Amino acid sequence: MELALHGRKLLITGGTRGIGRGIVLAAARAGADVLTCHRQDGEAVDSLLRELKETGGDHHVIRADMGDLGQVDRLVGEAKDRYGRLDGVVNNAGVISHIPFAELPAEEWSRVLDTNLTAAYRVIQQALPLLGAGSSVVNIGSRGAAAGIPLRAHYTAAKAAMTGLTRSLAKELGPRGVRVNVVAPGVIETEAFDAMPAERAEGLRAAYAQKTALARLGTVPELAGPVLFLLSDLSAYVTGETVNVDGGI
Repeated sequence: MELALHGRKLLITGGTRGIGRGIVLAAARAGADVLTCHRQDGEAVDSLLRELKETGGDHHVIRADMGDLGQVDRLVGEAKDRYGRLDGVVNNAGVISHIPFAELPAEEWSRVLDTNLTAAYRVIQQALPLLGAGSSVVNIGSRGAAAGIPLRAHYTAAKAAMTGLTRSLAKELGPRGVRVNVVAPGVIETEAFDAMPAERAEGLRAAYAQKTALARLGTVPELAGPVLFLLSDLSAYVTGETVNVDGGI
């Protein structure tokens, strides 16, 4: 058996940076046609478009704020208009902030929950008519949802709820042949590390090296691999699961 996605139509949210970008490029290189979105224009969008053009395939990158349900609906509508169906959905879009719980404003709670959780609910619900038997939904969670992280109560709550949503939908959508799973990353080294002062980045690498069984941070391709597995026929009997990609943290 081969991990291949030739001809599959995928919707991947938040695909221009970090983990999302890695998943988009890996899926495109595996033969899928990919529609993804971004919140702000910039070099990350332009460079992704260049890489996708070099990869080949029917790929699209459009602007959509996943914290706005109207824009979420428009994004799924774009997938319908361009592809007519979806074989897979990856809910990756997310935001995070670090605020003591006692000082956490209601507006920030709502912003983080809306983007990290409510958007996934809406994407899946609106995409249901496009998802046939054999299709796969992958929700990007967080290893921190099980551990709990200070100053991130809103983010951790959203990611923990993603697991419950996934398990319920796996049972509800299973008879339709739709699988739903979570991939929960640990600490993955993205381009955000390049933007940090070198001393801080090295400090983080050293700290997490001591906390993981593999004694290092993860890479974006190492996270994209399990996502592609769950999108492929190799995982045809896997649903309702959380795959921790955390180096044994």
